[in-house]
Amino acid sequence: MPDVGFGNLLGVLGIALLAPLALGFFPRVRVPAVVLEIVLGIVVGPSVLGWLEADLAVEVIALVGLAMLLFLAGLEIDVASLRGRLLGVAAAGYAISLGIGLGAGVLLDSVGWVDDPLLLAVTLSATSLGLVVAVLKDAGAVEGRLGQAVIAASSVADFAAVVLLSLLFSGEDTQTGARVALLVAFAALVVVVAAVVRWSSRSMRLGDVLVRLQDTTAEIRVRAAMLLLLAFVVLAEEFGLESILGAFMAGAVVGLLDRGSTSHPQFRTKLEAVGYGFLIPVFFVSSGLRLDVEGLVESPDALARVPVFLGVLLLVRGVPTLLSISEFGRRRTAAAALLQATSLPFIVTATQIGVVTGRLDAVTGAALVCAGLVSVLLFPVAATSLGVDDVEPARPSAEP
Repeated sequence: MPDVGFGNLLGVLGIALLAPLALGFFPRVRVPAVVLEIVLGIVVGPSVLGWLEADLAVEVIALVGLAMLLFLAGLEIDVASLRGRLLGVAAAGYAISLGIGLGAGVLLDSVGWVDDPLLLAVTLSATSLGLVVAVLKDAGAVEGRLGQAVIAASSVADFAAVVLLSLLFSGEDTQTGARVALLVAFAALVVVVAAVVRWSSRSMRLGDVLVRLQDTTAEIRVRAAMLLLLAFVVLAEEFGLESILGAFMAGAVVGLLDRGSTSHPQFRTKLEAVGYGFLIPVFFVSSGLRLDVEGLVESPDALARVPVFLGVLLLVRGVPTLLSISEFGRRRTAAAALLQATSLPFIVTATQIGVVTGRLDAVTGAALVCAGLVSVLLFPVAATSLGVDDVEPARPSAEP
């Protein structure tokens, strides 16, 4: 066998088990398990106790976990619902987010807190779609007007942020114009692959085989989804783009092809079991292991960045909700602002890319991740207390 130790991976998986288990004993503590996973990773990592480190085995599984996280985020996007006024408001809101983020980045650059204002703007422009959907489901507000508006805005934000991060901040030494051409070519290839998969799925013989094998040890649909995920990741890398774009697009394609299907109702549950049961927790715990908390707490100036970044995040994602204040009123608009300002997975991803490419120092990255942690802890609870439910269901969007 290869000379690779699994002791650190064992410890990481132990944390991945203990975090949700501990929260399960205290159901009134409404803290997402991902927060505790990162915090425990910090505690046992080099910055505090030094018990575990992100070695080769952990890094490899964490990288696959990141791809799976972006895949499941893409799976959440309902492409069919993104049209008409919902799409227009969401797109306009994202443009406003980028503008505010860029302005804040320039200001923070002038005081020496960030080196790349545009990277900060993109990093803070996304929303944790999976977490937001879960909060809305618990409140019974997914089908309401407010819920649909928040989901649409979060979907556009996640998609645009992933594209911009891959396009503008790839580690590849390629001019932006060339990257745009590569992105267009990659998108065209994605459409072709999706069309081929869609056409193949209409074969009755193939459909019968898939149904026969989907719940056996073959788990044929899950294997096909994993193949598509890795294929899109490899294609993105071959095109000189970030692998996260390939993973996200794979999820969006699978979600589009699977929309409304009833022949395999457990398909998504199985995919989530693979992701959230094994791969994704390793990514979050390893993120805690790599976080430079020691450098953050040693400098009062660095520690002061956390509440500032949290406030900027609320401004970047919250201000665009004012576009709909006449429709929802001030209280529900404030709730929508808090939900849309809830962000962690993308911040973790973007800061890691920023540190690796030299556009972000480790201390600033740690402050950004800490701000994301606080947003996940506080904003959903505050939004729920303000009220996110709608008695009136969402009206069908008009065709553009």
